[in-house]
Formats: sequence, C-alpha cells, structure tokens
Amino acid sequence: MGHTPYSLFGFLTTKHGADWGNLLSIQERVMGKLTDVQIKAWVRAGERFEGKADGDGLWLRYREADKVPVWRFRYRFAGKQRTVQIGTYAELSLAKAREAAKAMAARVSLGYDVASEKQDRKAAAVAKIEAEKTAARMIDLANEYYERMILGRWKHPDIVRRRIDKDIGPHLGKLKVEDVKPRHVDDMLQAIVKRGAPTIANDVLRWTRRMFDYAIKRHMIEYNPAQAFDLGDAGGTEKARDRALSRDELAKLFAAMKVARGFSVENDLAIRLLLLLCCRKMELCAARWEEFDLEEGVWHLPGERTKTGEPIDIPLPALAVGWLQELKELSPHSAWLLPARKMEHRMVPHINEGTIGTALGKVKPHMPDVPPFTVHDLRRTARTLLAELGIDPVVAERCLNHKIKGVEGIYNRHDYFTERRDALNRLASLLDALDKGEAYNVTPIAKGRKKTA
Repeated sequence: MGHTPYSLFGFLTTKHGADWGNLLSIQERVMGKLTDVQIKAWVRAGERFEGKADGDGLWLRYREADKVPVWRFRYRFAGKQRTVQIGTYAELSLAKAREAAKAMAARVSLGYDVASEKQDRKAAAVAKIEAEKTAARMIDLANEYYERMILGRWKHPDIVRRRIDKDIGPHLGKLKVEDVKPRHVDDMLQAIVKRGAPTIANDVLRWTRRMFDYAIKRHMIEYNPAQAFDLGDAGGTEKARDRALSRDELAKLFAAMKVARGFSVENDLAIRLLLLLCCRKMELCAARWEEFDLEEGVWHLPGERTKTGEPIDIPLPALAVGWLQELKELSPHSAWLLPARKMEHRMVPHINEGTIGTALGKVKPHMPDVPPFTVHDLRRTARTLLAELGIDPVVAERCLNHKIKGVEGIYNRHDYFTERRDALNRLASLLDALDKGEAYNVTPIAKGRKKTA
C-alpha cells in the first residue's frame, strides 16, 4: 500500500525516530511548493508549525513565539547542516523569499558559508552602531581641549568658553571629529563674518585650528581640516582702530538712547558705566554684586577677570553708584550685575558679549550723522576724554587698567587709587553735563610743578 507525502513523513517520525534534520530533508523532497493562499490560511487559522518546505532549501516556520511566519534557508557546508534566517513573511513575499534562497544556494555552491556571512554582517552593524554612540563629537573635542589646555593655563579662559558656546559648538558641535571637513569650517567662519564680527571670526579660526592640532596629537584624526585657512578666509587682517566719539557725538548718543525703541534701561546704564569706569566689556557683563561696595564707592575687580591677571580696586564716582543702584532695583534677587534676560536661552547666567553691541544697533538709526562705532570704541573714547581733561597719562592708563610700560612699570608699584578717583570724578562731571545738554569747558590739570621764587 502506497504512502502519501504526509503519511510518509508521519511514518518516519513515529516509527523510526529519525533526526529532525533528516526528516526535513525527506519532507523537502516529497512536499510540493508552498502557495500564498496556503500561508495566509495558516496565519488566519493561527496554525503553528516548526517547518513547511518550499524546496531548494527554503522553509517556513511559524512557532507560538513568532508573530508572523519566518523564512529560513537550510544547506550543508563542510559536511554540516546549517540554517540561516532570511526574514519574515511580512518582510518577504513567497516570490522574494525564493529569490533570496536561490541566491544563497548559489553562494553555497561557490564555497561560501552564508550563515557565517550574516553573523559577520550583523556583528559589523552592531559595531558600527556602538562606534556611532561612542564617537567623539566636535563639542566633545572642544570641551576636552578647554578642560586640559585652557583652564589653569590661560588668564582669560572665559574668552575661549564663549567661542565654544556661541560659535564652535552651534556650527560644528554635533559632527564627529573625523567627519569635519574644510567646507564645514568655512561655513562657520562665513556665518560669523556675515553677522558683522570679523575679529571674532579670526579668533574662532585660531582656536579651531588649535583644537584640531590637539586632536591629531590624541590620535583622533589624521589631518587638520582648518589648516589651509588663514585670516583672509575669515575676518581679514585686523587693523588697529582709532575711532573715538567726540563730545558732540556723545551728547547725541545719550539723547538717542532715551528715545530708541526696544532699548532697555539695563543697556542704557551698561553703556554709561562702560564710559565712566573705563572697564572692558566682559568685566562689566560678568560682574557679580559681591564685587561692589556701594557704601565705600569701590568695585573690587578680581584678578581672574582682568586682562592683566591682577586684581584692581576701581573707584566709583557718585554718578556711577547711582546707576548701579538703579540696576540693583531692576534685578534685586540676582547675583549678577547684568543677569541674562532669557535664562532658558543662555548658556551663562549673565548677558553675553554681544548683547550690548546688538542693543547699540537700535540706537544708531537715531544718530544718522554719526560715523559707525563699536562698543570697544567707548573705552577708547573714555581714554581720549581723560586726556582732554588733562589727566596725567600714567593715571589715565591705570584708569583703563593698563600696565605701565618700561622701567617705571617695573619699579612703580603705586596703584594711584586717589588720583584715579579724582580723574573718574572729573570724567563723571563731563559725561553728566553732556547727558544734560550742557556746555562743558575743558579745564586741564596744570602739568609740571610751579617754579618757586
């Protein structure tokens, strides 16, 4: 009596206890091809099975744990039976699965172990994902360079920190270090120049080049993508500025600040303090209230925030004390003289270096006949006014916290506090008169000693 393919499979299974691999080989030879109608019927009925053969080594498995049937390819390699999963029925139709099985069979006939190849590809994919997760990004390089090469070595680490936070991080930070190309560097530099900051573009180029040199030493990259750039590709050769506002221009500035729309009281007072105290922009922007003694009229500026690296006591004229008290009333609970306006958008708690310059842009349209000037020109203006007032050059230089040059700078350790207080009081009187639109006559201090009879 003959046996059908299904009865033969059952007979071999129950009577002879043949191993599963041999049974599959027999079933594969005796069963006919699968059809999409059959497979869909099994799925609808929820019928589970270990294997249904389609021929040429292609099998369909549908275990209890399988959400959808799974295609598998069986073959022999080096005398051993091997199995590799091709995909699910949801991913590959019957026709596509047959094509995949045929391609695998062809590779096996050429001596390739397709199961090992798949394992290798999977391992490579996992390794690539892990490499992506652990790859050093540009922001990681910048922060590491800052921690290891700037902090504790440079007098003004905050300058580099601002360049990272405002320019290098936003433009290059998310890129892997090895993926940064010269075009990325160029895009960053041109964006900085376009916003009207050529000097900053030059500064960013210098620091970016140094960061990539550091990365080469750390075996992170093989070449420096910023090496080919020079100042001509960034902000251009920097020329010393000589712009100083005249008294008439200062009077117009004070008048314009009072009518400019969107120009805050904080910005108004910041500009006045920069002029009167002759300080650098970031010395004022990053100042904390704990540095000020308003009763004694002294600003104790710490050395870590000065360009010279030395602390200095800055005398505060009564006019400056009044302006500082106004700022205190505007932000009574802040530890900062000029706190950030929108904390969620700031990486530092105080206003950044561009805030005052941006604010000046709202004032300049009200001064159409005044030539362009920058925030730094205010410091040069203050020094010029001190000269016009007849202040001794050494005292004037100390008002700007410049080091005294030459032999005198080596031996003269006097800080001229009393003389600086007098000089700034005289400057305060001048600025106040200009603000009120009053004429102010220059009454220079007599130079030299009077001859005695």
